[in-house]
Amino acid sequence: MRMRMLGAALVMMTSAAMMSSVMADDDDAKGAQKLAQQGRDDYWHCLAREYSRDSNQGMTERDFGRSVASACPSERQYYRVALLDYLTTQYPEIDAGAHLATANRAVESAQKDIVTAFVKHRPPSK
Repeated sequence: MRMRMLGAALVMMTSAAMMSSVMADDDDAKGAQKLAQQGRDDYWHCLAREYSRDSNQGMTERDFGRSVASACPSERQYYRVALLDYLTTQYPEIDAGAHLATANRAVESAQKDIVTAFVKHRPPSK
């Protein structure tokens, strides 16, 4: 009887430890997701500030694209790193190089979207 109770206690402790590990992993994933979303939002807000500058009025699409590509370096890097961390947490079996490529594409996509908005909302040439 004593061995059964000891065995049951051991099973319960092992289960609790496994659940604690799963919950910690879930907390890590949620934290990484939150940081990635915050990084995205910060980067987008910075790009929006760049978009709304008065000095952009006479720029060509190409010039504005170059300006956006070099704008917001710290926000861009934070977004890239936070997204990379999130992807690594969510998909640890996938190669880190693939995650980096995905993060870089996300940054490029944000820049492309801002340039597209700039072109669509630019006043017509006189």
